[in-house]
Amino acid sequence: MSEVVRLSLVSHAMTDAVAAGRFPIDEPLNSVGHRQVDAAIELGPVDRAYCGPEKRARQTAELLGLRAEVEPLLADLDCGLWRGDVLSGVRPADLAIWLTDPTKAPHGGESVVELIARVRRWMDAVTDKRGRLVAVTHPAVVRAAVLIALDAPPKSFWRIDIAPVSRTVLHFRGHAWTLRSN
Repeated sequence: MSEVVRLSLVSHAMTDAVAAGRFPIDEPLNSVGHRQVDAAIELGPVDRAYCGPEKRARQTAELLGLRAEVEPLLADLDCGLWRGDVLSGVRPADLAIWLTDPTKAPHGGESVVELIARVRRWMDAVTDKRGRLVAVTHPAVVRAAVLIALDAPPKSFWRIDIAPVSRTVLHFRGHAWTLRSN
């Protein structure tokens, strides 16, 4: 039997920015987020845990009882000048470009293609870690990981919905990632 990397990607819990439909900032979980983690799924045994550097990811990991290593490659998509703005505060033409062309970042931050490349670097680095890994991160990072596992085009990024404190499971066996339904 070949050794397998079992990677559970957990999306951080609710924050005020998520609840208000604002582009994310580095903020803590709100009271709803705390309750979501209390009702979270059971992760089972974990050999190694990681989390994004933002407060919301670190807090979610702590509340899940994980001793997670902070991993900069698991940081949220950089929304540049739009950080903290509401969706309706962005010029419609700029938003349309960002949502339809994954190579563009009209906000001066990171493009979807750049995010996918960053997440791919991290996923490549953990392929030699055998066992059960958990990464508490952001919906954008989870979307990128799913696209990588499925070898799907970057334009599919916005078609994947990732709920707060949801778990997405990937396996690496041999030379490829697979998406596992639970």
